[in-house]
Amino acid sequence: MTTLKSSPFAPSTSLPGNGAITISLLPPSTPTLSTLNYTYPLKLISSSPTFLSSGLTCLQVFLLTYGGGLVAGDSISLSINLAPLTRLSLVTQGSTKIFKTPSRDVVSRQNLDVTVGTGAGLCYLPDPTQPFAESCFEQRQIFKVERGASLCALDWVSEGRRARGEKWEFWRWTGRNEVWVIRDEGEKLLLRDNVILDDDEGGGERFIEGIEGRMDGLGVFGTLILRGPLFELLGRYFLDEFASLPRIGGRDWGESSTKRQLSTDETNRAARHLQEKNEGLLWTAAAVRGLVLVKFGAKEVEGARKWLSTMLKDEGSIQKNFGESALLCLR
Repeated sequence: MTTLKSSPFAPSTSLPGNGAITISLLPPSTPTLSTLNYTYPLKLISSSPTFLSSGLTCLQVFLLTYGGGLVAGDSISLSINLAPLTRLSLVTQGSTKIFKTPSRDVVSRQNLDVTVGTGAGLCYLPDPTQPFAESCFEQRQIFKVERGASLCALDWVSEGRRARGEKWEFWRWTGRNEVWVIRDEGEKLLLRDNVILDDDEGGGERFIEGIEGRMDGLGVFGTLILRGPLFELLGRYFLDEFASLPRIGGRDWGESSTKRQLSTDETNRAARHLQEKNEGLLWTAAAVRGLVLVKFGAKEVEGARKWLSTMLKDEGSIQKNFGESALLCLR
């Protein structure tokens, strides 16, 4: 009879699906990943840092899951802390799949708790989540920013596996995003944004058609949150471009019958408006307590991806402050 020896290592105290990222600043001004740990089904990979033209360095981490998604009952919880004056680009390598659940009570979850120090910046541009038919998913993302901190966070969800004919056939998908500002007198809530997609929300006749009947032909829906000096110009760009969108009854009666020569910016804007029309893309932007909140939807994921790529690349703040690799989800 063979007797198994006990492990010489201390038992793990990490919970399944938990992870942590901590970025510190070493003298004189070198950012470093002082903490990077994770447990199944979460996986984190650090890539090569990006050296910006400004002389600063941006670190990049890939947020992944084993198997490319979350099976029923999976839960991941990630904590991120950025020291003052550091920068982090958080990206994914593809859509996060939410697999079918045996019942509504078995829910997949993702929690993200982020603290961004004074003068630091986080650019979080993941691929969209892709909930399969009969899946349930809950997401909670809490961002706490100190004075002068910058935040760009994208959160979007697709209709499912379009190639298999799925159109919003999951049971439930919820996403909550909160932005808090940290002050000497305490924390103050700036934004709480909730998206609830439920095929049986409240019951009644108006929910007979399920989620698809309430999405008005959209195949993807998303939210973009912008705050802080690193994204101030980008936020203003979205607000200005939204203000320039054609309005019903918005004809300029003062223009002559002959078309005037358009500037380069006007030509690009007209081309984008045509693209938005062809892609069935709708969007809005608003300034809320020092943030810019953008909501968008399109018939297909690729249409939304092209639009986001055009908007972000034309303005240029993300490439300048975080590098081209921060836009990986838009390639």
